Amino acid sequence: MGNGTSIGRVRGLGSAKTGVSHWLVQRFTAIGNLLLGLWLVISILLLPNMSYATVIEWIVKPVPAMAIALFVISTFWHARLGLQVAMEDYVHEHGNKFALITLLNFLAFAGAGFGVFCIIRLALGAHA
Repeated sequence: MGNGTSIGRVRGLGSAKTGVSHWLVQRFTAIGNLLLGLWLVISILLLPNMSYATVIEWIVKPVPAMAIALFVISTFWHARLGLQVAMEDYVHEHGNKFALITLLNFLAFAGAGFGVFCIIRLALGAHA
């Protein structure tokens, strides 16, 4: 019967397989970062003053603490996705690419985890 057409041989391969979801997640995290970043700036500007006590009093409330934690997670996730694309495009040696992406994943998760830990610590009152 033959191999069919050229498009039939490549169907299911390439960027249409996983690239679309990666692209969408990058766009969703960018929108989330924009909205959460705007909310954060506006919320801080609306505080009566910028003293440490006032900011801590604000951050111990559940909504600001959760929103800032989401912002930290979304920012690190977005950065990881973007840097992963750059590494996949510009690092051609497979061993180096694997090592760099592994290091990137470790640093992104460690950074996000540390940020969320700090927010939880502040929100639970361990800020003295």
